[in-house]
Amino acid sequence: MQRDEKQALVDEVVTLLADAGALYVSDYRGLTVAEMTELRGKLRASGATVRVLKNTLARIAAERAGCQAMLPLFSGPTAVTFCGEDLVAPAKALAEFARAHAELQVRGGLLQGGVVDAAAVRALATLPPREVLVGRVVGTIAAPLSGLLTVLRGTVSGLARALQQIADQKAAAA
Repeated sequence: MQRDEKQALVDEVVTLLADAGALYVSDYRGLTVAEMTELRGKLRASGATVRVLKNTLARIAAERAGCQAMLPLFSGPTAVTFCGEDLVAPAKALAEFARAHAELQVRGGLLQGGVVDAAAVRALATLPPREVLVGRVVGTIAAPLSGLLTVLRGTVSGLARALQQIADQKAAAA
C-alpha cells in the first residue's frame, strides 16, 4: 500500500469513527473467506459494514478521531463493524455468527462515545428489538393511568349505587 493510499484509508476510518454511533471490534482469525463473506452479508442486512483494518492504521485513525481508549482493542487480526442507525441489530448478528463460528471473537467496541468490553456487546445482543422496548415503556406508562381510570369509574359507580339505595329506602319509607 502506498503512502497516499494509507492516508486516504486513515481519513476514511476517521470519518467512519466520527459518524458511527457504535462499532464493534472483532478478531476474525481462523475464519475462511466464505465465512467472512457470510458475516459481511449478515451485517449488511442489519445496516452495518465490516472493514478489515491494519492495526497501525486503525490506531492512527482512532487517535485522530479522539478515541484513544480504543487503542488496546487493535491487536491481532482486526475486523471493525461500523453500525448504522440500529446499534443492536449488528451486535445480534455478530453474536449469532459467533455462536455458529467459534473462531470469531468479539473484543469490544465503542458505543455512543464510550468503550465497551466483549461482555457488554453480548449483553447488548440480548436486548429485545426496539419496537418491543417501546411497547414496554408505553405499557409501563399506561398501567398507572388505566388503574386510575378503574378506581375513578369504581368510585363514581359506587356513589351512584349508594344514591340509588338511599332513594329506594326513602321511596319505601314513604
